[in-house]
Amino acid sequence: MAIWGIDLGGTKIEAVVLSGSESPQVLYRERIDTEANGGYEHIIGRISLLIGQVAKGYGQRPEKIGIGTPGTMDPISGTMKNSNTTALNEMPFQQDLEAALGIPVAMANDANCFALAEAKIGVVKDEMPDAKMVFGVIMGTGVGGGLVMDGKVWNGRQGIAGEWGHNFLDESGGECYCGKVGCVETVISGKNLERYHRETYDENKKLKQIYQEHLSGGFPNSTATIERLIHFFGLGISSLINVLDPDVIVLGGGVGNIDLLYTEGVESIKKFVFNPRVDTKILKPKLGDSAGVFGAAFLAE
Repeated sequence: MAIWGIDLGGTKIEAVVLSGSESPQVLYRERIDTEANGGYEHIIGRISLLIGQVAKGYGQRPEKIGIGTPGTMDPISGTMKNSNTTALNEMPFQQDLEAALGIPVAMANDANCFALAEAKIGVVKDEMPDAKMVFGVIMGTGVGGGLVMDGKVWNGRQGIAGEWGHNFLDESGGECYCGKVGCVETVISGKNLERYHRETYDENKKLKQIYQEHLSGGFPNSTATIERLIHFFGLGISSLINVLDPDVIVLGGGVGNIDLLYTEGVESIKKFVFNPRVDTKILKPKLGDSAGVFGAAFLAE
């Protein structure tokens, strides 16, 4: 039976219809603008519009959908929290969306959807198909993560499982938007690595340029910023391994494209992890931008 997924982003909403969860084929795919500035009800209306358009194009309406969201639903209150699409926060989004669509809606954080897709049909299936626990790391503009155990998303008692980006890492990161100081996100997200470089060396450069300058040599400031990333990446990831001991960690987001994380980064993990070696597989994702919407569809199985 076909499964439907929605990836709700701040700027785009994407829908996909897959043939199923085993070797799935894309049967239909479409995206529209979120128009988040229109507010909460407008976002629900846009999702309803997209579902209608896909149903018309595909020739059938869904019986259930999965949706990946920015932020997460609080399992106690039933309302959204921690979303950078702020109109969703403190709203009963799942309940209201089910009422608007007239079908059941399964919901998870977008990082959980990323981890689920890579576990079921992505790099984990290819390279370590027997993995029981998969942690999906997002290191981009922000830092987040998702946890999959035995092929299922683990949300946690408070709906915050996987949110390692707001563990304390180092005071040099400064204040975080969450109200704390020195969060992982303030230290090793792409945006904050660029901020650190700009404030420390008075050089306004994108991370990609900083990394290329480090590789080419002769740019000591860029090398210092990348070495700082490697150090704190190892420290941050080691805490995940010490607590969860996952089989696999998949690195998503733009910072995850830095190849040194898979070599020097792993060596950095070894310095901090509570084990004489690192057996955890650290892998590059396979599915790219499709991971979120594919993972959302798997929620609807």
